[in-house]
Amino acid sequence: MTNPPFPTEFYEIIKTKWPEDGEHILASYDSDGIWVYQAYCDKIADYALQNQKFSGCDDFKLSRMSWIKTNFLWMQYRSGWCTKPNQERCLAIKLKRSFFDHIITNAVSSRALNPQREGKKDEIVRLQWDPDHDPEGSPLTRKAIQLGLRGNCLKEYAEGGYIIEIFDMTPFVKSQRQYAIAKEYRSLRVPAEKVIIR
Repeated sequence: MTNPPFPTEFYEIIKTKWPEDGEHILASYDSDGIWVYQAYCDKIADYALQNQKFSGCDDFKLSRMSWIKTNFLWMQYRSGWCTKPNQERCLAIKLKRSFFDHIITNAVSSRALNPQREGKKDEIVRLQWDPDHDPEGSPLTRKAIQLGLRGNCLKEYAEGGYIIEIFDMTPFVKSQRQYAIAKEYRSLRVPAEKVIIR
């Protein structure tokens, strides 16, 4: 198994450094970029890893909204630790910090959408705060962010110009899944995410 290209820590240790409640962007990041997560089927994942982009893959649909998540455990909750259909592969995508900031700046909260803006789909990046989850999948008080890309923003994302690296997290996810299911949190390693201060 190849280790992730960013620090990891035992869950029992790192969870004490995370906020217990409120809305926070937890992520692995450095001065160059921020890692986000997506889960895909084998065909899309293999194409993205080989080409370091998504555009050009027949199964990747620019007509559909594509959600990115900065939080590893939130991604594992959604994908069932890479066990749900068409979510068997977990990719970590490092985005240029300037592009991530652009996404956040132009994002519209799902709660704030109105019919007039909803009609202008190419202009909208959807921002959604949902309950974060522990490794087993139980909801927490803390909220995690996910961002829905579509239209021009999704096209820019898929073309890869703002992507620094795409890394296959699947082997790591599978190696840690047993500890998450068994609640062996002293053995479970997760990305050592930090709160992004904006």
